[in-house]
Amino acid sequence: MSDKEKQAELNEEISSDDEVTTESNEPVDGSEDVHLLLEDARNKADEHWNEILRLQAESENLRKRHVRDLENAHKFGMEKFIQDVLPVWDSLAMGMSAAQGENVNVESIIEGMDLTLKMMSDTMKKFNLEEVDPQGEPFDPEMHQAMSMLESADVAPNTVMNVFQKGYVLNGRLIRPAMVVVSKAMAQANSEYDEKEQDSGSNIDDKA
Repeated sequence: MSDKEKQAELNEEISSDDEVTTESNEPVDGSEDVHLLLEDARNKADEHWNEILRLQAESENLRKRHVRDLENAHKFGMEKFIQDVLPVWDSLAMGMSAAQGENVNVESIIEGMDLTLKMMSDTMKKFNLEEVDPQGEPFDPEMHQAMSMLESADVAPNTVMNVFQKGYVLNGRLIRPAMVVVSKAMAQANSEYDEKEQDSGSNIDDKA
């Protein structure tokens, strides 16, 4: 083989190697699309993670705000009530000062106390607090507490004759029962009734 032929064969081998190298450096079909999909997925995952962190931060802020509002509700829940009661307190203080002064006018003191009681009653109504004053009403063990029982011929048995202390209902719920005196039938009437019953029974036996 001549030198020219050897050179030609060598050039052909080199050319063949270059083609193989070029083909091997070219991307495999679809590999570029897979790379893009992975990159897109990674970006979306980062976005979702940031969104989760943001939601967690908002949730924590809401929790802290709720705790703070709850604490304030416990601390200042009575603020409105206190504001409405303060005028009553002031009125009582003024009445006390007037009663201790010179040349006390009893009628003025009584008038001031009446006004103070009305203020207190109006304030209680604002907060749905109702009085239980069962004078002359039938005794109700659900609303009243009997302190004693007295015989009476003037009122029906089991009637509230006297109210020692008024009761109170808050929003329909009893918070203090009324302390009352309840009537009962006269012992003499009961005795006469029992005697009549016995006489009636004896007459029936005699007839038999």
